[in-house]
Amino acid sequence: MGDIQRTQYFKTAENQMEVGEVLAKVYEALAEKGYNPINQIVGYIMSGDPTYITSYNSARSLIMKAERDEILEELMRHYIDTKIRA
Repeated sequence: MGDIQRTQYFKTAENQMEVGEVLAKVYEALAEKGYNPINQIVGYIMSGDPTYITSYNSARSLIMKAERDEILEELMRHYIDTKIRA
């Protein structure tokens, strides 16, 4: 048995995608369907309305698995890493 004074973490066996991977797949699905991916993703982040994201290739269900604040963190991290720290 473990130490009952410490918090235990439950890890699931499911393969969870990184937020960056989710964004890449959603971007591809939106572009394939003829949408402007940037505008649609921004609309989703700003409103929380999943109908901004196409259901094509399960893009809508994928993006809903990531929290919007996690998406913003990933976007900021990428921007800073490529534009400021480069």
